[in-house]
Amino acid sequence: MSTIVTVPRSVSWKGDAIAVLNQTKLPHSTEYKTLTTIEEVWKSIVMLEVRGAPAIGIVAAFGLALASKKYSTVHIEEFQKKFNRDCNYLGTSRPTAVNLFWAIDRMRESIREITTIKEAQKTLEEEALRIQQEDEEVCRNIGEYALTCFKDGDNILTICNAGSIATARYGTALAPFYIGKEKGVRLHVYACETRPVLQGGRLTTWELKQANIDVTLITDNTAAHAIQTKEINAIIVGADRIVANGDTANKIGTMNLAILAKHFDIPFYVAAPLSTFDVTKETGAEIIIEERDETEVTKIFGKQVAPIGTNVYNPAFDVTPNELITGIITEKGIISGDYKREIASLFEKQANT
Repeated sequence: MSTIVTVPRSVSWKGDAIAVLNQTKLPHSTEYKTLTTIEEVWKSIVMLEVRGAPAIGIVAAFGLALASKKYSTVHIEEFQKKFNRDCNYLGTSRPTAVNLFWAIDRMRESIREITTIKEAQKTLEEEALRIQQEDEEVCRNIGEYALTCFKDGDNILTICNAGSIATARYGTALAPFYIGKEKGVRLHVYACETRPVLQGGRLTTWELKQANIDVTLITDNTAAHAIQTKEINAIIVGADRIVANGDTANKIGTMNLAILAKHFDIPFYVAAPLSTFDVTKETGAEIIIEERDETEVTKIFGKQVAPIGTNVYNPAFDVTPNELITGIITEKGIISGDYKREIASLFEKQANT
């Protein structure tokens, strides 16, 4: 018997504006912010009002569609020049999330052969909507495949927020919990709080509670003890970039969990769409890791918690080596083992469809 599950959404297209769920306000208030300019879109991404690699790509696509309607020119060459400028501008917002560049490139390609401004504007809006719709279908498929890795009653550990509000709908790492809820499969989620911005504590717990999914919040440094004492059956995480050999960039602290999974001999899964793969890079050593402002660490909700002037190292992501990953769950299925060969084969099949 299926159950109707509440699955929150983070990005909506209004035709002349974008409504984004302001994730910096969660869980205290549910506030949708209206974006009307490319500068507001850029700032919203940088300030983490919209976050999660797929959601960033979606809002960037809508941002480009929005910007294209405001160019004051009647010449297609000038239109393309302004559009390419805005593409490059948005690309500076979050350098690690490959979906951002994937969406920008897809929007660029959609109007490459178009010769009129009106047609270009229409095409860009349609392409952005298509990116959003496709992502929802992709996440649903990821959830279906991921659910096959778990059984009724399992306890699953995750970090950060790779959920519905980080995508078009359902999420990646959290998708199996929504699908499981629909199908009556009982799964209990243990969510790492995810310092320093607390995406696990603020966002993952919030959205799972909207769907009445069992969730227990733990501090990041409780993970090993929780695995040892709470019968954690598996770990599942999202990804911001997966390279050709399977090395995976995700929220800082992800590699810690992969090492713990290896030690405790439990599976460690990465859930991500094909749009998160960057096969132009051979290994994780080539991934640019974003470093964020020191105040994310020295302050908590605006209150200074470290001595002023303390040196801070605040990378947003780490890279988990492929040998620590049990399987990568995509919309096309689950790959494991020789990731370089499996990923190459996956993209070869994709190119031939």
